[in-house]
Amino acid sequence: MTILTAKVAGVPHVIACTPPINGEVPAATVAAAHLAGADAIYILGGTQAVAAMALGTETVPKVEFLAGPGNAFVAEAKRQLFGEMGIDLLAGPTEILIVADGEADPFTVATDLLSQAEHGPDSPAVLITNSEEVAKETIRFIDEQLKSLVTAPVAGQAWRDHGEVIVVDDMDEGYKLADEFASEHVQIFTNNPREALDKMTNYGALFLGEKTCVSYGDKCIGTNHVLPTKKAGRYTGGLWVGKYLKTQTYQEVVSDKASGELGRLCGRCSRAENFEGHARSGDLRSWKYLKDGYGWIDEARK
Repeated sequence: MTILTAKVAGVPHVIACTPPINGEVPAATVAAAHLAGADAIYILGGTQAVAAMALGTETVPKVEFLAGPGNAFVAEAKRQLFGEMGIDLLAGPTEILIVADGEADPFTVATDLLSQAEHGPDSPAVLITNSEEVAKETIRFIDEQLKSLVTAPVAGQAWRDHGEVIVVDDMDEGYKLADEFASEHVQIFTNNPREALDKMTNYGALFLGEKTCVSYGDKCIGTNHVLPTKKAGRYTGGLWVGKYLKTQTYQEVVSDKASGELGRLCGRCSRAENFEGHARSGDLRSWKYLKDGYGWIDEARK
């Protein structure tokens, strides 16, 4: 989700860093990075990887742009480096929010909330529904599933400390509240899930209907999964090709007349803002190309 996007954007040299798993080379991750087009792969993770790529080492070249999620320490390292180098976005703990109506299956809601709660003990998992029955049953099924979930020590803490179930009067209120959360992942379990496309504007990614789930986005569905958290979905989207591109402009005036007329305009605009030096750059062009007269030029050229 970071390598292939960079290669599509035309980045000439892409470095991938991934940590070892239990002291071993993560073969599947390395293979995926290679197939995605990485030009170099280092078995290195965390802030060590960030520092190596940001500063450069004997073996890891310095990079200009850093993309990809990580833990709280990686996020802080990226925050401190921003400006000295480019970054994709500042990602916080994984978030899931489900908007469900009275027809939603509470067992599915519970399963999907826990699927993201297992990311970390500080991962928010939120249900907004207009059905008190769906709300109560979801809570019951979460308690039951935690008994057999191997990641329950993490998911259970996340649910206990950051889980929320909110019952609203109607779905319009539900969508409005969901927009205020601006969650990273938003699943829509209603009889008309595509309605959310019109009702909502603030989210990292939408997952429409019970046939779709956030775990698909995490692992296999194909859309980019580097997404905004901590309400950043109010003003930005996730990682895409454009993040790797620079918007650059150039200017060239080739007409004497056009340059002179621009000079006159520049002079007026600049003096209105008390930028005399700027104005004189414009004056000089209108003097050169339109033969305008300026006392300051006559005086300075003596």
